[in-house]
Parts: sequence; structure tokens; C-alpha cells
Amino acid sequence: MNILVSILVGIAAGWIGGQLMKGRGFGLFGNLLLGVVGAVVGGWVLNFFGFYAGSSLLPTLGTSVLGAVIILFIARLIR
Repeated sequence: MNILVSILVGIAAGWIGGQLMKGRGFGLFGNLLLGVVGAVVGGWVLNFFGFYAGSSLLPTLGTSVLGAVIILFIARLIR
């Protein structure tokens, strides 16, 4: 069940990240996929800097959005 919730949060984060990072984008599916990856990256980045966002929905979503924005930014630089 936790995996399903994580995927859904990642998808929501990808959509929010796509809305925040206006421009050409990668389309809805691409942003959603990058959001799922961004959820992992956001957690890693916060842990690297010594922060723990908690396990409730809002902090997890915020962490995932942060990671999605980072991934979308890097993906646009590469593209």
C-alpha cells in the first residue's frame, strides 16, 4: 500500500512541478514520470542536507515537488 501512495504522491508532484516549471515541458506523461523519480531525489536531497520532512502527506508532497522541480530543471538543461 505504501508503494501505491508513494507513486500517487510522485505523480501529483510531477504535475505540480510541471505547472511550476512553465515552458515547453515534457508533456503530461513525461512530467508525471519525472515526478515519481523526483520524489526519490527530493527525499535524498533533504536527507543529504540533514532535514527530515516527516511521513505525513503534506511534507511528503512538498519533498516530492522539490525533487520534481530539480529533475525537471536538469532534464530541460540536458534537452
